[in-house]
Amino acid sequence: MKDNVAEEHLYLAFSHQYRDSIFPLHTSISLFLLSYCDCKLFKVFLVPTGEDVGDQCVTKNLAGDLEVHLISRCQLPVVVQSCSLPAVFVKDDKFCRAGLSVVLRHIIQKTFEADPSKKDVLELLGFKKTCLKACAEVSQWTRLCEISIPLAVERFLTASPEHCQAIPPDILLFERKLGEPVRVHNDDKIRRQKLQQQRAGAKAAVSVLCEETTEELKPGEVHEHPPSSLELSVAFSKLLAQEAPDAINREAPHIRRTKTSDLPLLDHVFAEGLYFTVADLVLLPCIHQFLVSSKRQGKSLVDLPLISSWYRRVQEVPGVKKAAGKCNMELLQLPELMSAPKERLQDSASVPEELEEDNEDSHFIGGPRPTMTKLMENGIEAKFSPHPCPNWTLDWTSLPSAVSPGEGKMSRDRALRKQQQLNNLVAAVTKLSKPGDLIVDFCSGGGHVGIVLAYMMPSCQVVLIENKELSLIRAKDRSDELGLSNIWFIQANLDYFNGAFNIGVALHACGVATDMVIEHCLRARAAFVISPCCYGFIQNTVKFKYPRSHQFKEILSYKEHMVLCRFADQTAVQLPPERRLIGKQCMGLVDLDRAWAAEEHNYSVQVISMEPESCSPKNNMFVGIP
Repeated sequence: MKDNVAEEHLYLAFSHQYRDSIFPLHTSISLFLLSYCDCKLFKVFLVPTGEDVGDQCVTKNLAGDLEVHLISRCQLPVVVQSCSLPAVFVKDDKFCRAGLSVVLRHIIQKTFEADPSKKDVLELLGFKKTCLKACAEVSQWTRLCEISIPLAVERFLTASPEHCQAIPPDILLFERKLGEPVRVHNDDKIRRQKLQQQRAGAKAAVSVLCEETTEELKPGEVHEHPPSSLELSVAFSKLLAQEAPDAINREAPHIRRTKTSDLPLLDHVFAEGLYFTVADLVLLPCIHQFLVSSKRQGKSLVDLPLISSWYRRVQEVPGVKKAAGKCNMELLQLPELMSAPKERLQDSASVPEELEEDNEDSHFIGGPRPTMTKLMENGIEAKFSPHPCPNWTLDWTSLPSAVSPGEGKMSRDRALRKQQQLNNLVAAVTKLSKPGDLIVDFCSGGGHVGIVLAYMMPSCQVVLIENKELSLIRAKDRSDELGLSNIWFIQANLDYFNGAFNIGVALHACGVATDMVIEHCLRARAAFVISPCCYGFIQNTVKFKYPRSHQFKEILSYKEHMVLCRFADQTAVQLPPERRLIGKQCMGLVDLDRAWAAEEHNYSVQVISMEPESCSPKNNMFVGIP
């Protein structure tokens, strides 16, 4: 065990305790992971969400051997007050991590760093350490685990009996996902062994049938299926840090010659596929509460055979029952259920409307001209406002090297273009800001925008928000080198930041992220300076539907708007000039739609081309003022 690990504070919301769980469920999940990892590196604080929570409510049997402390929301560090819980904060530091997935991944990483012998804990992060890494705004799976299922279970538990007759759609969606084929890295080898096992099993079944015709079973004796499938053997051999079964390493020649397309698919063992990950630990407290409540109400689980099997299987994982015991979770012993007929499952497992992918018109035929002509006939063309200060520039030669984007390890040409981009954003923010303003750099990456703003505007507080930990750590290192005291760092998805601020800024916010930043600014009644990017990634999501503005909705369908978005990405310098011009016009139209949507909320919005336009193929910039 490594010594001198800095103590970090873990802040968890606390609304109430119900049976063997603490609510909200995000808190139960966090405490369960701490128990599973046997992690004592964090000082744990519960933050009551109501006024009537007394000390006695949180001192008994809440988290086994974990010591927990009560703290009111107003006593939290200021940067933590701006975030949704759970959140982790190093005392006297400027770095906060917020949101369930970010916090859980951090707990796992810190546990392994403190004790590298806990390789099983690190394996919870899955292949390439990416489990629940993608943010919920873009990953349907992260959203299901992190948001949808915990919320669905909380609603199910608080609903009156007449309103909780049906299984929540998000639970049914999880059941359906457990029935989908599994794709894992390098699965070809495992699938060949499964084919070999299936053929060997078919031969064995014939011999067993022959024996059964000549042998009588003894009373109470039953011939069972093999106790574990190949998938189970592979999954549990990894959990126990053993070599895969010998059969995995030997293939018959005819098996090796079988086409990949003819190999059997792999079955789910755990939530994400073959291997036990943090996703299973997120879902277990939620599904457990749902099953306990369903059992008390006498509900049948016949429509959830795969969830029932998963629930039993997770209990077999070393350490799960011990962690459950510490958290006073009395895990159920469920009977094995037969799989429900596919038609019945399809009838019941209707996908929640907001999770349905918009597959309509997914194949685009033709170019953008018909759509652009349609808009033109209705008096709509791309409009660009004149640049308010086209010649404004920072004196980069006089600035410390840590301020320059060249410190972010990029080529000289790219660093020059990045400086030109920053000139545009900093000029606009300088014009909007006043002393004491709080400026938020959304999707901050390595901090190119935020660090320049914090250095140039010492009378303003700057907050960098970024989901990628390594990028934010690089930004903090640069800030520390400069000795900046007016800067905070938040590793979180945009949705987990809910603080007040005066100006929002984002350089090349990708796809829907631009609309998320605009929405945050509208909600806070903050001015914004945003440069969009990756128009081709724009698509309907749970929160955003396109087109955005009333004017565009009256003229364009979703498909027509997507045509504009796809062609707005065709502005690369190596493309023919005419094609780049069409791409620029499409960019202008997509951003005009966004600008008009913001103006529906009493904003004045200008769409401007950055100067010089060669600083980036994505050279549009919004300036919005409430």
